Amino acid sequence: MRMKWRPAAVTTAALTILGGLAPGAPAASAASISLSEGYSARIQESGGVFYCPENQVLTGRAHHGDENGYTTYYCATIYVNGEPVEVSRYLFEVKVKENASRYETPEDNVVVGRRHDGDENGYTWYYSATLAWRGRPVHLVDRSWVDGLKESDHISKGVPGARQVMTGRRHSGDENGRTGYQYATVYFSG
Repeated sequence: MRMKWRPAAVTTAALTILGGLAPGAPAASAASISLSEGYSARIQESGGVFYCPENQVLTGRAHHGDENGYTTYYCATIYVNGEPVEVSRYLFEVKVKENASRYETPEDNVVVGRRHDGDENGYTWYYSATLAWRGRPVHLVDRSWVDGLKESDHISKGVPGARQVMTGRRHSGDENGRTGYQYATVYFSG
């Protein structure tokens, strides 16, 4: 894994969706956590490099076609008690072979970017970062997989009301193969 400096970008925001407690979280330590849908972009899959804007994280991905098709990335801003969460500007970078890959971020890291070169025999890079609110760590709990999506025609997003962000992806085969995503729930113990 390499650490990489995150490029600066413009922040955009839209609808705020309020969340509740993380499953199993004690009520006494609950903070108000919400996700605000933000930037999305549609880029060519092969040769495409994508980073969410500053202080936004990946919440979903859609893809149509083969490696010459287009991928759409969905980002969001996380808020704790109405204030934006800071996304680390130092990124962890992991490179995997695309056609038989399984990637999961390190603990309490969220996916913030992705790059892919070539076809199913090419490589994919994932970029992840940590989260903080007022200098204190924000955690990601209850990781779970959404599986069985056909790579060449799918859309997958975490559930905003459940405060889900992307923490992993797996894929096997070519564009007709199956893709799965791992999502985790944002949790802050005040």
